[in-house]
Amino acid sequence: MEKLRKPLLLSLAAACLLGVGVVQRGLNQDRDTLGLTRVQPLENAPPVLAFTTVALGGFRGLISNALWMRANDLQEEGRYFEMAQLADWITKLEPGFAQVWTVQAWNMAYNISVKFKDNPPGDFSDRWRWVQRGIELLRDEGLRYNPNEPLLYAELAWFFHHKLGDNLDDGNMFYKERWAGEMAAVLGNTNRPGFDRLIDPQTDEDRARAATLRDRYKLDPVLMQEVDREYGPLEWRLPESHAIYWAARGMKQAAVDPERFNRQEMDRLRRSIYQGMMRAFQRGRLISFGPGRLFQFGPNLDIVPKVSATYEQLMNEEDVKIRDSIATAHSNFLGDAVYFLYTYNRVREAQQWYDYLAKLYPNKSLLGREAPSLPRDLTLDEYCFERVQEDLGETSQVRVTALIEGLVANSYMSLVFDNDDRAAGLMALAAASVARYTEASGSDRRIEIASLEEIQSRVLKQLLDPQTGLVPEARARLRFKLNLDPERAPAPAPGTNTPPATAAPSAAS
Repeated sequence: MEKLRKPLLLSLAAACLLGVGVVQRGLNQDRDTLGLTRVQPLENAPPVLAFTTVALGGFRGLISNALWMRANDLQEEGRYFEMAQLADWITKLEPGFAQVWTVQAWNMAYNISVKFKDNPPGDFSDRWRWVQRGIELLRDEGLRYNPNEPLLYAELAWFFHHKLGDNLDDGNMFYKERWAGEMAAVLGNTNRPGFDRLIDPQTDEDRARAATLRDRYKLDPVLMQEVDREYGPLEWRLPESHAIYWAARGMKQAAVDPERFNRQEMDRLRRSIYQGMMRAFQRGRLISFGPGRLFQFGPNLDIVPKVSATYEQLMNEEDVKIRDSIATAHSNFLGDAVYFLYTYNRVREAQQWYDYLAKLYPNKSLLGREAPSLPRDLTLDEYCFERVQEDLGETSQVRVTALIEGLVANSYMSLVFDNDDRAAGLMALAAASVARYTEASGSDRRIEIASLEEIQSRVLKQLLDPQTGLVPEARARLRFKLNLDPERAPAPAPGTNTPPATAAPSAAS
């Protein structure tokens, strides 16, 4: 009997395995039909992933659950590096589990990155590598195995919007500058990328840039152009544009697999777009960037109509419960748009949007003072003047930079029209704003602004630009008022004998 025991056990084990194989086939078909778990092997997956998703069968779920519980314990203990290793194992066991990718990416970009300090001061290279790794994990790996997962698109948009875009991290300016450098290398160091050259490249250089854009950054130039037309013009060297891109890409993916996207997930993607557009309006214009130059950005006033239209569309599509809060956000945006346009000497547009604000929200109080400040009770000039007084106490980098640039621009325009007293007053107000802001912000590098002299030089260069600045008569008048040499004449066309004009001084060039 003892001799037959082992053969009987082996026979029984073989019968059980055969039975499991038969039953497993039916279970796999049912799971595939119901969409409960992935049965087919991952396409283009590394061997370890292909093995775990097929060979381990249902057991991989048990193993990943045990690892997941251990990862939660490590997170509570603050042992983030160990948690990253466990999460990597979980992704290999359950690559179709979206939460694993988002938790691991968040852990890298938010928890692990802040463990590193700037060394030397201002150099956040170590921290930036972990932020990059978090983005790459979602973009390059998570979406590779889950191309129809809305959560991953929304999280990727949030990383660009919050981690790179906001100033809550000490290294945020370092991140923005590094990202701008990477985008400038592939898109060109200009605020208007040549999408046509990337979509249909004709030269080796353009083909290399297009390949880098698609292969390394997973950006589709066709979709980038569509997003830019619908929501732009956008500055693609800044992170806000990429937050809009990934949310829009998620929305586009919804059309491929609409059953995968529920209402809550669609709402989150829509909000990611309007939040990204709001930030692009506030800080979506790259002012200064390059070696030896202070990294500076300001408001993108060219997208005001599209931001307003996005808010109104969202109010029509959103649930009634939060429609009022969106309307409040819209009215606040319109107030900011009027103010920014006014301070940038775009007074006619400011008046148009002020009238629109009064029409849509006639009972909206515009200012922070206790007394009512309704649109019908204030002229445009009165409203903007009081906003200036309020913002003198602000510590918002974007708002104060916009204020000072606008004051300087209006000062120069006052000189053009021989209103020297007003010009002097506006420039004095700009100087007081810089001094007050610098005192209020202290030595916080995250929110520093340029000096008054740098802002003056930047604004003057824009106003005197023959292509995009003032009309020739106004440029000549401003040069005269500032005791600058006459404008340099354009270079003669080839084959002509026109002698070159005297060059203008470098201070105004």
